[in-house]
Amino acid sequence: MSEEVWPAGGSVAVVPSGVRSQEAGKPGVQDTARRSRMSEEQTGQSEGSSQARGVTVSDIQELIRRKEEIEAQIKANYEVLESQKGVGMSEPLVDCEGYPRSDVDLYQVRTARHNIVCLQNDHKAVMKQVEEALHQLHARDKEKQARDMAEAHKEAMSRNLDQSEGLSPPQAFAKVNSISPGSPASIAGLQVDDEIVEFGSVNTQNFQSLHNIGNVVQHSEGKPLNVTVIRRGEKHQLRLVPTRWAGKGLLG
Repeated sequence: MSEEVWPAGGSVAVVPSGVRSQEAGKPGVQDTARRSRMSEEQTGQSEGSSQARGVTVSDIQELIRRKEEIEAQIKANYEVLESQKGVGMSEPLVDCEGYPRSDVDLYQVRTARHNIVCLQNDHKAVMKQVEEALHQLHARDKEKQARDMAEAHKEAMSRNLDQSEGLSPPQAFAKVNSISPGSPASIAGLQVDDEIVEFGSVNTQNFQSLHNIGNVVQHSEGKPLNVTVIRRGEKHQLRLVPTRWAGKGLLG
C-alpha cells in the first residue's frame, strides 16, 4: 500500500506557529506552492531590475534577508516533523501492515514536508542570486578600481610632464660675450656667458634679431628692464637700467 494513503475520516490538526495551515489562519500546502511561485517570479523580477540598474549593496542585503527568512521557515517546519515522533522527511507514514500510522498527524507531516521541499527550492534560488550579485558587485568594484588607477596614473604622468616642462629652461636667443667693468650691464649683475631668454619685452617667442634688443634699450633709457638669463643651468632674474656712462652705448 502506498505511503500517500490518507486516513479515512481523519481529522485535520492545527499546526503550530511558523507552519502554514488553513485551520490556523495561515497558508496551507496549496498556498505554500503558490507563494513559492510568486516568490520566484518576484525574485526574478527583482533580479532583472537589479541587473538593469546595476547591483547595489542594498540589493544583496535584501536577498540575504530573504534567505534568512526562508531558513527560519524551514527550521519551523522541521520542528513540526520532530514533534511528530521525529518522522523527518523520509520515514514511512504507514505501519508494517500498510495502514496509515495512527501515532502521527499525517496531514501535518505531509504539509510540513511539502513546505520544506518548496522552501528548499526557494533557498537554492536565492543563494544563486546572492552569489551572482556578489560577483557582479565585485566585478564592478574591480572595474572602478582599474579606472581610478588609470586616471591616477594619467594625472601623475601629466603632472610629471608639466613639472618637466616647468624645470626645462627656455631657449636662449642671445649670449653675453663680454662685460665692461662699471657699465650698466655689469652693475645689473650680467656676466660673461649668460644666456639671455628675456630682455624687457623681448623673449624667446618674439625675438627676431639683435635689433629688437637695441630698440628696447633706446626706448628705455633711465628705466629699469627685467632681464632673465640662464647661468650654468639656473635661471636668474636681473634688473638692468640703460644709462649713459663713461663708455660706449647705454649698456656696456
